[in-house]
Amino acid sequence: MTTQDPITGEMETTWQTYARVWAEIVPLSAREFIAASAEQSEVRGRITIRRRADVNASHRAVHRGMAYDILGVLADPVSGLEYQTLPVSEGVKVA
Repeated sequence: MTTQDPITGEMETTWQTYARVWAEIVPLSAREFIAASAEQSEVRGRITIRRRADVNASHRAVHRGMAYDILGVLADPVSGLEYQTLPVSEGVKVA
């Protein structure tokens, strides 16, 4: 949700809990790189959840205080109805 700060007038993005679900979280790789003269790190992984029609890449997943940006939603390869895999990135916002 985007709101405007009443004092500064700056637009701020805030997050609200949308749903709580069971999930498997698997880190796949980690890399460090230099971006804008600042050392940063990025962790990529995947989260597997039961299929939900209302999950998309504009959402994020939070587990134990760690936020993961959802990069896409992949249906299961057999029926497309059982579960979905969410490729995720943590650390650096991926456009």
